[in-house]
Amino acid sequence: MLLLKPVGATMQNNPDTTLVTQTAKMAASTHGGRAKCLQRLIRLDLPVPKTVALSFSAVSKIANGELPDIEAVLSQFPKDALLCVRPSSEDADWGGPSAVLNIGMNDYAYAELCAQLGTDGATAIYTRFVQSYAINVARLDPDMFDDVVASGSEGLSETLRAYEAETDEKFPSDVGTQLAAVLRSMARAWDGTSARLLRQGKGAPAGAGLGLVVQQMAFGVGKHQSGSGMFQLVNSDTGQPQITGRYLRQSQGLEALFQDAEAMYLTRDPRGPSFEELEPELFETLKAHAALSRMRLREEMQLEFTVDNGKLNILDGIRVTRSSRAAVCIAVSLANDKIIPRQEALMRVEPLSLNELLHRQVDNDALRDVVGHGIAASPGAATGTLVFTAADAQAHAAREEDCILVRRETSPEDIRGMHAARAVLTERGGVTSHAAVIGRGIGLPCVVGVSNIRFVPSKKQLILADGRILEEGEVVTVDGTSGQVLLGAVAMQEAALDDAFQTLMEWADEERDIGIRANADTPADAQTARNFNAQGIGLCRTEHMFFEASRLTVMREMIFAETSKDRRAVLERLLPMQRGDFTELFRIMQGQPVSIRLFDPPLHEFLPADRNGQRELAEALDLPLSDVTRRIEAMREYNPMLGLRGVRLGVTVPEIYEMQARAIFEATIVASRDGASIVPEIMIPLVSAKREVELVKTRVDGIAAAVRVEQDADFDYRLGVMVETPRAALRAGDIAQHCAFLSFGTNDLTQMTYGLSRDDAGRFMSDYVQQEVFAEDPFHTLDIDGVGELLKLGAERGRKTQPNMTLSICGEHGGNPESIAFCREAGFDYVSCSPFRVPVARLAAAQLAIKDKTG
Repeated sequence: MLLLKPVGATMQNNPDTTLVTQTAKMAASTHGGRAKCLQRLIRLDLPVPKTVALSFSAVSKIANGELPDIEAVLSQFPKDALLCVRPSSEDADWGGPSAVLNIGMNDYAYAELCAQLGTDGATAIYTRFVQSYAINVARLDPDMFDDVVASGSEGLSETLRAYEAETDEKFPSDVGTQLAAVLRSMARAWDGTSARLLRQGKGAPAGAGLGLVVQQMAFGVGKHQSGSGMFQLVNSDTGQPQITGRYLRQSQGLEALFQDAEAMYLTRDPRGPSFEELEPELFETLKAHAALSRMRLREEMQLEFTVDNGKLNILDGIRVTRSSRAAVCIAVSLANDKIIPRQEALMRVEPLSLNELLHRQVDNDALRDVVGHGIAASPGAATGTLVFTAADAQAHAAREEDCILVRRETSPEDIRGMHAARAVLTERGGVTSHAAVIGRGIGLPCVVGVSNIRFVPSKKQLILADGRILEEGEVVTVDGTSGQVLLGAVAMQEAALDDAFQTLMEWADEERDIGIRANADTPADAQTARNFNAQGIGLCRTEHMFFEASRLTVMREMIFAETSKDRRAVLERLLPMQRGDFTELFRIMQGQPVSIRLFDPPLHEFLPADRNGQRELAEALDLPLSDVTRRIEAMREYNPMLGLRGVRLGVTVPEIYEMQARAIFEATIVASRDGASIVPEIMIPLVSAKREVELVKTRVDGIAAAVRVEQDADFDYRLGVMVETPRAALRAGDIAQHCAFLSFGTNDLTQMTYGLSRDDAGRFMSDYVQQEVFAEDPFHTLDIDGVGELLKLGAERGRKTQPNMTLSICGEHGGNPESIAFCREAGFDYVSCSPFRVPVARLAAAQLAIKDKTG
């Protein structure tokens, strides 16, 4: 027998070892959530077996070799009672060691149980305990029991002999020895490296503690009606009211409930027998216990119970496991029933979890054949056949065939193919790459920076890490939520925007104190933003409007025009198209603000890079191929993203901005006649000097005056700057003299502040984060210390010049809760994000406002 050396005082004055009663001093932060919940159930006078709770401090001491007073613990239970030990972490999601049942089982207890339960039941309990103790406590190899082939009493004898053969000692028979070993094993398991990393991955702090609860066994095995089960009042997938669970006669623990064919339904069911029919009175009692728990504990609870010879016992109560959809439904239901206030309902839903409601997702229970992984750039999942060009994606869409567009990296020329595909997969890129930004904007699942698959576009192949080759036409599933690439089709869960979701969003809007707009480039994007109740468009990137086939040739003709007069003549053909685009946007947004960014990308992006495309362009423009290739070559830049783009184009090729300004103003007049008054916002990109703004403003003001005279109509507009360069942030005081608003484009501002290419940083960013060079990917989470300081400086200096200056961010950071918190503190008026991130931003903003009110 192990010699026990008690440390400290007895339970009566030792807060580390506490008998769980209605008045015992204990908390989830010191004894864990399970222990505290059991106390709450006891306070409700539910039939909970006697329980002792060991605090985080006690378990930490056990891990370091200091046992509590085992005899004092045992004295709280009837003599010869069998016990179980369960983990009690502060948050149930952090997990813990497996529970150990039937501690105290020995030959004497076996004889007693044979008389009470019958030989078969007692033998099964003893055998399971020996095996559980060997594997979970003594840490022996489960294979040691492979040679045990007999059943019943002989099987028990073989199991005991196998233990003795493996350990060279008899199976411990003293309950104190068994309990001490179980406590020590569970305490040390919690401190193991794997367990620590696993719970930290679920959000647990590095120093998270573990409590343990020692509880008297309430058998689900007996001569009369006995069994074990699980009971809850809602469906874990939907959150809707539905009694859910199982009951299994003559059983212990929950492991067999959903595996044993003999397990019965709880409520009457045509598929088989039910607990309600078997024990109607106990069923009604159990239902009443669950309803009382919901009301008094202010949560949907899952009750673990046993029936011990006709007596109902509640062994445990935990928060119902729930999907994101169910979390929303449960929170709204509890608030509607006046159990919790609306503010608390809002705080109970994780903002980022809403992504799972807005998009199809891979079913949690689906088998995953993972063949690749990358950066989860746009949430949602889709299945389709592999295609390697935008044209092939469009062809598949025309035949109503689902496809996955595979590219090394996407460019504006791929826009139409992306709209046609069900998902996008790229070899390169990060969370702010072209594919990621467009994917999030149109709700398209996207995985970028796939490092363990070799892309061979010339052969239309993907070569997997194990050497397998995926050809064009093979079926894969792209999971943009997890960043995984799966082979074949898998089961999906559909998006679920039900009444509960809409209600939660309405409550969020009542609480939040910062505006939420959407980045929307097309009428479809604008309608999505409108559907999600965005308060306007914070960024409309007009360049995407020029990549439709009917416009691309005209755009290329303008690029090849030699004189300003010729450029204006070509742009006259684009004017009605742009005017139509803006008119439709204004009508969809119904008087809400629309901030239109003038043309931004370098012109070479509109020119074909391959020989076939250049030949087609030469034919379309009726020019020699040599002239076309020479002109394209002359336009190439060493670093085009820092070259002739944005406002620099507006200054050196002013005809483009003049056409766009005219289109905006004419659309304003047309749309205002149909409905609410329109006040468009015109945003100048990539500014770094005050003089750039002066030059563009002069031309825009001139176009506005001309349109007013020509149309005999008046209108207002607001001119602002997209702050994307560090110099613009530093000189915001000068620039603000000519602006009504400053909108910080954090994608490019982060890129220029760090000197990082957002399309290439994904190749090494995970290494940088793992080695703690950066706390997080700065393209994913706003860098408060560096980029944030530029935002603050720009905001302060801009408002010093113009106190009523409107401030916002419109980069991809706009939808992140951390960025919204920063913007509120810095006094920004609104954030703008991808349409499908608007609900996330609305909820995050509401939660921040509630935290400020409640302290």
